[in-house]
Amino acid sequence: MSHRPTPDPKSSMWGLIAYYLRFCRLQRKLTGDLLGEIMGCSKSTVSRLETGELNLDEAQAAALDNTWDTGGLFGFLVWYATLGHDPNWFRQYVDLEVRSSVIKTWQVDLVPGLLQTPDYARAGLISGNVKDLEGALERRLTRQAILDWEDPPMLWFLLSQTLLELPFGGVDVMKAQLAHIIEQSHRPNVGVRVVPKSAGAHPGLDGAFMLLTLTKPHREVAYVEAQGGGRLAATTSEVAFYALRYDQIGHHALPEGQSRDLIKQTMEAM
Repeated sequence: MSHRPTPDPKSSMWGLIAYYLRFCRLQRKLTGDLLGEIMGCSKSTVSRLETGELNLDEAQAAALDNTWDTGGLFGFLVWYATLGHDPNWFRQYVDLEVRSSVIKTWQVDLVPGLLQTPDYARAGLISGNVKDLEGALERRLTRQAILDWEDPPMLWFLLSQTLLELPFGGVDVMKAQLAHIIEQSHRPNVGVRVVPKSAGAHPGLDGAFMLLTLTKPHREVAYVEAQGGGRLAATTSEVAFYALRYDQIGHHALPEGQSRDLIKQTMEAM
């Protein structure tokens, strides 16, 4: 098992879960392998759960509660943790992103990271007053490597028309960004559809979110963006809520061909 320390249990609800998971394992004199058998995961996954690199999910919590007869404690902790904002939410998201077979994104204000050009990404990081600009830029662009995998995930993007019109980083940067979106949309594993302003009020106005279908173990999770952070939605009911919302937003989106035309028109009008 990893000798890295567990998070401070007072840092967040997820930190408390990681701390308490290791405490319960050691109290019962279990190895990481044995605990992994209980939760249906590997020893390395147990280690990452205990150090806070991964968050305990609903199924793993249920397995612990059933085996240890906790009265549902771990399930309750996970439920409360998913209600709050996690300061490390994006690290969690990136970890799951590379293990996904399908990634669905709804974005309102910014071009999704997997579609960003270097200049657009740089402009965004500068506006966010990021301290290590070059390091953050490299990490963001490195994520795009999944586009060129031999067996890449399916990437479905729903984009608000308003984000296409914002001259992020200046007109030249934005024109190049829109051209890049059109280019990427022709990949066989990438779908880009635009929700036009003419759609009026629709369910997506509340904010951006992502839906991920994981391969091992097979499950679905949702990530919800918010000011100052974000949160993982892993419960079956909440994931189903966002899956339905994604479909509802999709009903307002243009077909792919018309979406490309609208992006091109927006680019030419700048």
